[in-house]
Amino acid sequence: MTTVTKTVKFDAAHVLTNHCGLCKNLHGHTYRVDVSVSQADSGSDMVIDFKDLKRIVNETICDRFDHAFIYNTNSKGECEIAEVVERNGMRTVAIPFRSTAENFAKMFFGDLKDKIPGLSSVRVWETADSCAEYRP
Repeated sequence: MTTVTKTVKFDAAHVLTNHCGLCKNLHGHTYRVDVSVSQADSGSDMVIDFKDLKRIVNETICDRFDHAFIYNTNSKGECEIAEVVERNGMRTVAIPFRSTAENFAKMFFGDLKDKIPGLSSVRVWETADSCAEYRP
């Protein structure tokens, strides 16, 4: 089995409603997303072209989330913040769950699985030393 990984980054803001720590406050991250693709040894010398992988990930994830306020549509407070952000001409992304690295990793995997044959895992880094990984 051979696995290749492409890393992309995007900046975004979010808040974790009802969290007991500092992340209950509006804040941002430079998210790093590692997308890994695996292929059984088949004699091919390339699992996927890195340029193609980067394009797919950028179009699917980065173009949507970069420099946006990501909010949980199930949180009244987050929806109110999003209304103010949108009213002032700024970007938002609505999601139906809490904006944790764990949830992003699972969602991004789902968004990419039909576009990338052999997709094996997605890892989302919130900070330089904290990440969540999803692999089915």
